[in-house]
Amino acid sequence: MARTAGNIRLKSARLAAGYNSQQALADALGVGVRQVRRWESEAPPWPQPEVAQTLMRLLGQDLESLGFTPAGGAPDRGRRSVLAATVAVGLSAVPTQAAGAMQPPSVAEDFEAVTRSHRRLYWSVAPSTLHPSVLAHATLGCALMSETVGQTRARTAAALAETWLLAGRIEFFDLREADRAQQTLLRALQAAGEADDALLGSAILAHTAFIPGWAGDREAALERMVAARTYARRGPASAQMLAWLDAVEAECETRCGQTRTALHLIGHAEDLLAAGSEHETPQWFDWFSSARLAAFKGNTQLTAGHLPQARATLLGVLDALDASEEKQSTVILGDLAAIEAKAGDPDAACGYAVRALDQLERTWYAMGIDRVREVRRALAPHQQERCVRELDDRLYGWSTTVSALAR
Repeated sequence: MARTAGNIRLKSARLAAGYNSQQALADALGVGVRQVRRWESEAPPWPQPEVAQTLMRLLGQDLESLGFTPAGGAPDRGRRSVLAATVAVGLSAVPTQAAGAMQPPSVAEDFEAVTRSHRRLYWSVAPSTLHPSVLAHATLGCALMSETVGQTRARTAAALAETWLLAGRIEFFDLREADRAQQTLLRALQAAGEADDALLGSAILAHTAFIPGWAGDREAALERMVAARTYARRGPASAQMLAWLDAVEAECETRCGQTRTALHLIGHAEDLLAAGSEHETPQWFDWFSSARLAAFKGNTQLTAGHLPQARATLLGVLDALDASEEKQSTVILGDLAAIEAKAGDPDAACGYAVRALDQLERTWYAMGIDRVREVRRALAPHQQERCVRELDDRLYGWSTTVSALAR
């Protein structure tokens, strides 16, 4: 006897939405796998109204397009109630899809692959070069959102959120465009909401806290950090991510003149990293480590005027940083130069500043050049000394000046 094909429409829609097994769809719907098997049989029963709404949302088609008919068990009255509910929640009744109207599940993996590449490229490619490519990738992701459903759409949304987050990081830290970064990070948060990814939401919200924090608006920065910590609890977040949230808040407090509070937060972050946790850190969370935490600490110690402690902390960070972390090393060298300038040693200060400029010629970073310029201003009383004049020759050399103006 020939085997019947069953409800091929539902099966095809399930696979297209990224649910590769009946069990996966059952889990998403909150029903038993036997129910999904019945729906994919030759005579599928009509789903209950509440389940039908979710099924149509996940698969992006109406019930008839998914192979259900009123003869399968639903009276006309029940069918009308489902369609009415569909309109009520803003879903469109999608007709039978034309060939090629929806993207295959593989599109999410392909989109994610480019997102991962951009994430790695950030640490070496000039921000002004990388930024347009990241924005173009985000534009593609927005287009794909209307052509995907189910798990495929959720994965695409998560990768899109990460892409917008990277664009916002470049705009704030590298291009110094705070207003633009604010709007970009809002787009990232919306995409994270589409993906229902609480940890991405937490990371994005914490990045938004930098904007008022650096402007000295402590109340706004702390309000955003409360939101970031709330999302982190939903994750739940790893010890590494929770420590980073402490570090972000500590930097905002430092920028607002609250160095004692900042040092307390950093101490708490150190305890978190030492204790660890059972929760995994997301792969996209690649901008923080114990060495980066120590860098936060050293800068706060410098701001607080604890020069010997800051020097010891930052020298340790410089030794711990990987050779590929050139952006971060320019910031550390700039802070070490600032320590020596405050300590009254212009020769040592200029030595660190020149090393930072060497790094900046290879990998441009706005935060790094800002640190060097702050040091140069602090060295104004020594501007007739040879070391300071040599620093000026490097600071205002052709390549450095052009990079600064082109950012």
